[in-house]
Amino acid sequence: MPETRTHPMPQSLTLRPALARLPLQRSGLRIEALLEGTVLHLLAPVGSGPAGLTAELGASGLSLRPVSPGQWFAVGDAVLSNTARAALAARLKPAAEVVDQSHGRVRIALSGPMATRVLAKGTAADLSLTAFPIDHATTTLIGHIAAHLTRIAEDRFELIVLRGFAESQWEDLDRMSAEFG
Repeated sequence: MPETRTHPMPQSLTLRPALARLPLQRSGLRIEALLEGTVLHLLAPVGSGPAGLTAELGASGLSLRPVSPGQWFAVGDAVLSNTARAALAARLKPAAEVVDQSHGRVRIALSGPMATRVLAKGTAADLSLTAFPIDHATTTLIGHIAAHLTRIAEDRFELIVLRGFAESQWEDLDRMSAEFG
């Protein structure tokens, strides 16, 4: 029988942006590709709330973003090893099933006082602070691309897009922000 070798997960994972683009700095706006961290899709029975998930995810350095009834993204800057991800999934059962989306999604941040104006050019979502407060999230089109949009702070948003659309989304954001220099 031939010898089988396995390659262990490296002890320290190198964090790098998931999109090889330098940040765009404009007047009142910064657009940057975020680190390739962790994006987990959590699926729970409809009607379930996130209360049982929040503490467990916080301990793992992940924040919870609503997607739809019974669905959330758990997002963090650190890369979880296969072992850590499996352990987290085991702790979250039976409250939620966990599907790793880390390699299939890219996170892009827009920050600064012009971030809302730039995003408003591409989406029909009401991004006013009263209608779209901090920690609010929605799935929407930004231009022609579906994105998960979260307000992280008053002037900071995070987009999560499918990896195959990330370059196109970046180019759209570049064009939408051109008026700010």
